[in-house]
Amino acid sequence: MKITEQAKKFIHNLPSFRFIIDFKSNPLTLFLNVLFFIGGVLVEIAIYPKVPIFYLLCIGLGALVAAGAIAVLPKWTTSIKVLALGWLAAYFLLDTTYVPVLAVTSFGLLFSACFQLADHWERAIILRFGKFSRIKGPGFFLIWPVMERIADYVDTRIRSTDFSAETTLTHDTVPVNVDAIAFWMIWDSKKAILELENFLDAVILSAQTALRDAIGKHDLATLLSERDRLGREIQEILEAKTSPWGITILSIEIREIIIPKELEDAMSKRAQAERERQSRVILGTAEAEIAEKFAQAAERYKNNPTALHLRAMNMIYEGLKKNGSIMLVPSSALETMSLGTVLGATALEKAEKAETGKEKENSDGQG
Repeated sequence: MKITEQAKKFIHNLPSFRFIIDFKSNPLTLFLNVLFFIGGVLVEIAIYPKVPIFYLLCIGLGALVAAGAIAVLPKWTTSIKVLALGWLAAYFLLDTTYVPVLAVTSFGLLFSACFQLADHWERAIILRFGKFSRIKGPGFFLIWPVMERIADYVDTRIRSTDFSAETTLTHDTVPVNVDAIAFWMIWDSKKAILELENFLDAVILSAQTALRDAIGKHDLATLLSERDRLGREIQEILEAKTSPWGITILSIEIREIIIPKELEDAMSKRAQAERERQSRVILGTAEAEIAEKFAQAAERYKNNPTALHLRAMNMIYEGLKKNGSIMLVPSSALETMSLGTVLGATALEKAEKAETGKEKENSDGQG
């Protein structure tokens, strides 16, 4: 189907060019080509012992070029075209003497591609005359020339694919950009190849659609605080869609949620105000508890003057110990807690000691 330039402006997932192969060239293929050529040379020498070596080297060089062309374009049509071109050149340049080496070498070029190898994590989908035949791999397997071809090699390992939803509105109409990662794997290679044209594009586009749908159903606060829940919801939606394709979604992880700068500043101020409010509430609660404790202490001192007096003395001692020799005490406190008597007694004792010291010094001076 031909797509016009005008349609390309509106279609974003256009099918990209993909070169279709019938088999995969590998080191075993090249090794078999060399063995068949050596075998053809031996057959040629056995039949025609006096054959010139120069022509054999030219045939070997031509076989090497043909093997390279088949490795670059691994299709049965390429093999047939290369062999036909080689036989045509031999018809005009060589005589029938070199038919044995040409026949064995041509057989090797055609049938060496039947020996295929698949890595441990690969599965090969084989078609016979265009219809599904079997799944092979990992390891060594055979395909029939011309009749069979390998539709694709499927990687069965766990894959990680990042996707995003740009400028999507949440349920409370906040535009956000969300980046996520999907971990998935193919459990049925047949379905993934036969049911989908490109399973990678299908998974990515489905994941983006599910992410946008999940964002539109939740508020911004839910997106920021419950990322795991959002990931599980997207996983369930994708799993229901991709399971018929032979693909399972292992997990969806939300990597980053980007909100507008203005909203981010407003949320930061709101959080700061909330923290300040909580600190004021805690401070008020502490003040209330302290006042309650003071009230309980006052009830105890009310009917116990001795305890109140001892408490007053302790307060004075602690004040003098920490602040030095000067301490300011309200007069009402002196009267209430009977501190005047204590201070007067202390001052009188200091005065008597000072007078006694002066008299002693005078007596010593007269003596």
